[in-house]
Amino acid sequence: MITEGTIFLIILIGLIIIALSILFTFVPVMLWISALAAGVRVSIFTLIGMRLRRVIPSRVINPLIKAVKAGLNLNTNQLESHYLAGGNVDRVVNALIAAHRANIELSFERCAAIDLAGRDVLEAVQMSVNPKVIETPFISGVAMDGIEVKAKARITVRANIDRLVGGAGEETVIARVGEGIVSTIGSQTDHKKVLENPDMISQTVLSKGLDAGTAFEILSIDIADIDIGKNIGAGLQTDQAEADKKIAQAKAEERRAMAVAQEQEMRARVEEMKAKVVEAEAKVPLAMAEALKSGNIGVMDYMNIRNIDADTDMRNSIGRLSNDDDGDGIK
Repeated sequence: MITEGTIFLIILIGLIIIALSILFTFVPVMLWISALAAGVRVSIFTLIGMRLRRVIPSRVINPLIKAVKAGLNLNTNQLESHYLAGGNVDRVVNALIAAHRANIELSFERCAAIDLAGRDVLEAVQMSVNPKVIETPFISGVAMDGIEVKAKARITVRANIDRLVGGAGEETVIARVGEGIVSTIGSQTDHKKVLENPDMISQTVLSKGLDAGTAFEILSIDIADIDIGKNIGAGLQTDQAEADKKIAQAKAEERRAMAVAQEQEMRARVEEMKAKVVEAEAKVPLAMAEALKSGNIGVMDYMNIRNIDADTDMRNSIGRLSNDDDGDGIK
């Protein structure tokens, strides 16, 4: 038979289990024990405060344990503030450990600023120790003789920790090197000089200080491949000749159109004059009749005019016959 004492004991045990579950869920006791075992002094109330500030304690304590074991002097406030700022605490600690092992001076504040700027600070530290090779695509330049020269370069760069915040990236380095290659090829009078001494390109480009304002330090620029492209000069001359030809054809067509227009205008004028002549000839009989009627000319004068017209027609007929060679009446 279950007594009231037994029921009370069961309820008490259940409440204790629930309380312990809530305690171990809210308070990371195991994490606190791990920190103590690693020699990291962290108060249990500090962990509870992290929970209240909505900070995941493991994201701060585990990197702190790693940093202390590596000999770095960090505290929970630094790591927690970086976490609250949206940074990657684990990556920052790994970068600090890598820099410490490589004897690279890198403070937590600088490392956190690089991480918050959006750059991979661990990769930057690794690149400071092990330089990176950036390969450009084929970059085309045209020498003074009009021949296109294509060059591909390999750029060996090392990360500059001090310029990671605000410094330009790889795209800027590639663009500047490409510009230097184009200008160096373009300054040569003959493309053969570029083929004979491609190292001249890398030396000229490297001397321009192209890494200024970037997050990298250029160690070397090597021409990996060089090739000959099109004869750009000949192509431009051909295009210019074709353009000149089209311009000349257009001007000739314009002159022809103007000549045709002038010819049509002259024909219109001739036709107009012919019409006026016909109109004047049509008025001659009327004028003669009016002159006879008014007595300005006599009958004998009129007959003389008719005789003159008859003589003129006879002479024209004789002239046409003399010009007819085969005698068929056709000139």
